[in-house]
Parts: sequence; C-alpha cells; structure tokens
Amino acid sequence: QVQLQESGPGLVKPSQTLSLTCTVSGGSITGLPYYWSWIRQPPGKGVEWMGAIGSSGSTHYSPSLKSRTSISRDTSKNQFTLQLSSVTPEDTAVYYCARSVSVVTTTPTIRGQGTQVTVSS
Repeated sequence: QVQLQESGPGLVKPSQTLSLTCTVSGGSITGLPYYWSWIRQPPGKGVEWMGAIGSSGSTHYSPSLKSRTSISRDTSKNQFTLQLSSVTPEDTAVYYCARSVSVVTTTPTIRGQGTQVTVSS
C-alpha cells in the first residue's frame, strides 16, 4: 500500500523559500505510470494544483506559480521535494503531496495527510 508523508517547516517568513519533502513508501516514484504532485488548500479556499513530477522525471507546473516553483526528486531516498520561492502570506495553506495518473489534478487517488505552512514574520 502506497503511503505519502509530507515534512518541512510549519512557519516561513515572507520573501523566503518554502521547502517541503514528500517521502513515499510502499511504491517507487519511478514506477509507471504515475505523477507525483503537490497541491495546496489555503484557508477558506479551494484546492490548488501546484505542479508535478512524472515517473520519468519530467516536471510540470501551474502557470500561475511556475516562476516561483521547483519540484525535484531523490530516487535513492524515494522522495520528491517542493520549493516555492518569494513566499507571501497568501501562500499560507495546508500543503499535500499526492500520486495520480493525471498530470493536473485536485482530486488525487492517493495523498498525504497534509502539512500546515504559515507565512508570517
């Protein structure tokens, strides 16, 4: 059974870079035919797809976040990482890592429990 777990700081200061890691167990991030995604939900708002990395290593980003987002992976640790630069309080949200068969999705078949990230000085 595939499980995903997010980790990273819960508090980030404005203008800094948010960095989160997703550790995957029970399945390989290089296994076809999946995409490994980051999605987020700000308080009182809907779920937003941020980007994904494919099992081949290809990356895909939301146009609205592309200039600030980077997704990478460490296959030796079966982890993938989100970096979001120049954060503002509007980036405060619960962040989830997920697995899906589609590049873009806000309803993945499997996701982690989520981690709260607050942007505040």
